[in-house]
Amino acid sequence: MRPLWKGAVSFGLVYVPVKMYAATEKKDVRFNYLHDKCKNPVQYRKYCPYCDEEVKAGELVKGYQYEKGKYVVLKDEDFENLPGEGTKSIDIMDFVNLADIDPVYYDHPYYLAPGDGGEKVYELLKRAMADTGKVAVARVIIRSKESLAALRVTDNAVVMSTMHYPDEVRHSEQLPELDYKVKLHDNEVRMAVNLIDSLSGEFEPQKYSNEYRKSLMELIQAKIAGEAVAVPARPETDKVVDLMSALKASIDIAKEGENGKGRKVEGKDSRKQAGKKRAAGG
Repeated sequence: MRPLWKGAVSFGLVYVPVKMYAATEKKDVRFNYLHDKCKNPVQYRKYCPYCDEEVKAGELVKGYQYEKGKYVVLKDEDFENLPGEGTKSIDIMDFVNLADIDPVYYDHPYYLAPGDGGEKVYELLKRAMADTGKVAVARVIIRSKESLAALRVTDNAVVMSTMHYPDEVRHSEQLPELDYKVKLHDNEVRMAVNLIDSLSGEFEPQKYSNEYRKSLMELIQAKIAGEAVAVPARPETDKVVDLMSALKASIDIAKEGENGKGRKVEGKDSRKQAGKKRAAGG
């Protein structure tokens, strides 16, 4: 992997030189838009309707719309005098408990590796954070964008996750659908808790895979080979099922899964279908 960024973690008066690497990569299946008539890729151009001409990259400037149809133009030199612009520093401000950070604040994760000659001070920061169990809250500027960041120790490395600022996070109070009133029976709650207990276990990320992407690639390969494409049946989703029956059936299926771990595990759709049949008495 190639580092995306080089700088330093500011830890009091201590500076930890680091290299930043992307911790994740997208595995999405990408498509090009084609002209249906000739099957050639469609071009996207920057076009000015006022001048009726295509605009070259060197003729583009950044404009902020402060009123509809009115812009103020900012040039590169305007950004140079902004605080923090051009810095290569991750400034730690506080140390907090990981459980205190709501995951909704997280954005993108990155690995921080020691920079040239920084192995000892990197290990010092990593060891101190591991011993205290704390997470560092820092401020960082990447590609002219300032972000909050959380630094934590995992898998023998320091992971930095950029975070949203509070005014960038939408609150659930804005959802009118959450303003409801329902009454739950104790038995319903108890069975729901039992279902969660039946499905609980250690988090093993290797167990999970993108079934949609797998099916999509099989579809693409079949089309390339000119084979007939089989469309899997979809489970029924509109049947009204008694809540208690559905909970009981789900618990039974979860127990069967525990008893038959050595056997072939049914797919998610199959388990849902079986649960609905049991709940319906079929």
